[in-house]
Order: sequence, then C-alpha cells, then structure tokens
Amino acid sequence: MSIISRCRRIGHAVLPASLTATAAALLAAAVALTACARTPEDPLDDPRIAAVENSLVEVASPAALFDTTTDGAASTAPETFTLAERMAHHNTPGVGIAVIEDGKLAWAKGYGVLGADGDTPVTAESIFQAGSTSKFVTAVLLLHYVEGGVFDLDTDVNEYLRSWRMPENEFTADRKVTLRLLLQHQAGLPTTDFDDVPPEEAPSVPEILVGRPVAGNEPATPMRPLGDEWVYSNLGCIVVQLILEDTFGRPFEELAHEVIFEPLGMTSTTFSYPLPPEWAEREIMPHDGDGTQCLPLMNYTAFAHGGLMTTPTDLAKLHIALMEWYGGKLGGVLSPEMTRAFLTPYFPIEPSPLGMPVSEGLGVFLRGEGDALAFFHPGGATPGATSLPFALPEVGKGAVVMTNGLNGWMVALEVLAAVMEEYDWPR
Repeated sequence: MSIISRCRRIGHAVLPASLTATAAALLAAAVALTACARTPEDPLDDPRIAAVENSLVEVASPAALFDTTTDGAASTAPETFTLAERMAHHNTPGVGIAVIEDGKLAWAKGYGVLGADGDTPVTAESIFQAGSTSKFVTAVLLLHYVEGGVFDLDTDVNEYLRSWRMPENEFTADRKVTLRLLLQHQAGLPTTDFDDVPPEEAPSVPEILVGRPVAGNEPATPMRPLGDEWVYSNLGCIVVQLILEDTFGRPFEELAHEVIFEPLGMTSTTFSYPLPPEWAEREIMPHDGDGTQCLPLMNYTAFAHGGLMTTPTDLAKLHIALMEWYGGKLGGVLSPEMTRAFLTPYFPIEPSPLGMPVSEGLGVFLRGEGDALAFFHPGGATPGATSLPFALPEVGKGAVVMTNGLNGWMVALEVLAAVMEEYDWPR
C-alpha cells in the first residue's frame, strides 16, 4: 500500500538527503527505462540529446554555470554522470526538459515517473507545477493590457482596485504603490508564506490581501520606503491579479488563457486548479527532500504568484514567442517595443538571490549583455517541485527544465549546464 504524506511546510534551504544504494539504483533504472518516446520535435537520432543525458557534472550554484575561469594547471576533467544518476542522487523522481535552438523547439523529453509511489512515466506532455515562474507569465499578461492603454505602470494602484484598497501609511505619503513597483518587488510589501487550506475553506483574494487569519499570511501593507529596496514578495503579484479581476470582472485564469495560452498554442497550461480529470492523469506529484511523494499544496483563489500548471514544451513556446517579439515580429501578445521594455535591466538586485549578478526587468530576472543577455524566472513549489526556464533572445537559444522534487533545483542546474555546453551558449 502506498503512503502519500501531506508533507509539512518547509523552507527553501533544504539539503539533499541521500538515498540508500539500493533505492538509488532502482530509481536510476526506472529513469533510464521511462524516458519518453520520440516526438515530432525530438528526433532520437540527434546525438546532442544523448550528450546532454550522459554528461552532467556537479553544479554548486547558479553562478557556477557562468564561471569560465580555469586555474591554468593540468587537471583531470570533472566527473560526469547520467541524468538518471543525478535524479537518484537528488531524490527527484521526474524531470521534463525542452531545448530551444535557433529560435525553435529542438526537442522535448520526459524522464522518470510522475510520482514515486507509482510507475506512470513522465513524458513530453506531463504537467508540472511552475511555482514562481507564474510571476513571469503574470507580468506578460499585465503588460499586454498596459500596452493596450488599460493600465499605466506609474499610476497609483488604488485607481484600479475596487474590492480592496492598498493601505495608506507613512511609506505611501510621498509615493504611491504602482504596477511598476509591484512588478519589480519594490512596493515595500512583506515577504510571506501562505497556509495550506482545503478548497472549501480557501480565503478570497481580498481576504488574503487583508491578512485574515484563515489566509495565514501577513497583510499586503507597505512596510518600508517605496522604490528603495528590492524585497521579493508574492503579495505584489496577488495585487496584480486582483487589479485584473476588478477591472474586467472576469477570473484571472480566463484572461491568461484568452490572451496568452490559446494564441500561443499552450494547450496544456492553466492557472485553474484542480486540473480536469483528463489533465490530472498527466499531473506530476511533488516530492520532499527525501523523495517522499506528497499531495500538492496549491492555493485555490490566489495563483498569479505561483499557481501555473504547464509543460516544459508549453513554457518553451512562450519563451520562443518572446524572443520573436524581441527580434521585431509584430502581431504578438506584446509588441517588439514592449517586449524590449520587459527585458530591459532596470537595476541590479543586491544582494543577488542567486549568488551572481542579476538585474530586474519588468517582472523577470536578467543577466549578461549582448549575445549573452538572458532572461529567466525560476520557480519552486512547496512541498516539492521546481521550474527553471532560461532563454537568450539575441541568439535564439534556451531551455526549460521542470522537476517534481524539492531538490530538483540542483538537477535543473546540472541539466542546464549540460545544455549550455552541448549547444555552445555564449556566457
């Protein structure tokens, strides 16, 4: 009989736990046997796929991806591993990968199983939790309406809110909370988590923003001078969700589907949860740091900050589209001008949350310049799922790696490093 734990809420700093040798061997074998079959975008005769799958090296941090220095001394090459071995090492039962080359989807594959308590394989159609990658999608949706003249980035958000008001205090006396400040995490709002609440007890979005006890979070009240400090806040995205819903009188998830998902052919992407039965069959289950399968802990009313459910292939479609609009293609969700504004580094984030120089765009992280300019927004979902999309708009390269493990972040970094090496990414 399988045992599924709810898995208690845990912080982000969790060290990978070691599998026993037997368990690791079994998981490695399962991963090797369940890599998905070919898709139209995934020619099995492409040797670069096998090169990525079989040339992973340990990556200590995101900064190590871009460290091209050497000590100049003769030394042995770093030890390489297979993807199956690293998934077992990091207690991550399932991984989905999509690779972008020359501005097109080069291939997409799934590895491992949807849940450790079963044997359903991950495929290119498996649906993962995107966590905070949701914020990146929310920013695209909002900027679409900014460009349409519905909103202004520098107007007081209380001009748009109807069912809740941004509180006024000493921090808003001289400067008001705006959409720009919300997108750039400079609105002075607290960093706070949310309680696990069953659907029938889920608080409304206004109740979450007020900080009602049932919501389990601090209220969305400015706590520091506006525009002075970058402080990551889920609440800012929830305010954006409410502004969209108050303005259009429609659910946020409907707007996202209409504006982004349907036009881009993202046919396995949604902000709605639970998933319909035909989609739920493809849904990954999250796993904690020990690799124990857990039940998903999703927020049923506020989800612009972390409720996206999608596939690596669908996320790749959005990144490909953004690269096309960035390059001048007309008729998209965003114009070339707005896309470039979205992907402009406005200020460095200090201290960097990733241990390497990172800048803030309009709701997206940026690093590098010229051909090495990259945009990305990683995501992690409690109790255990990760998302790491990464794209270089000047050269049309990118990758999306999604996992169903709390330690999947480390797997994703190692996969990304292998892709960067095999596809010769500028750094």
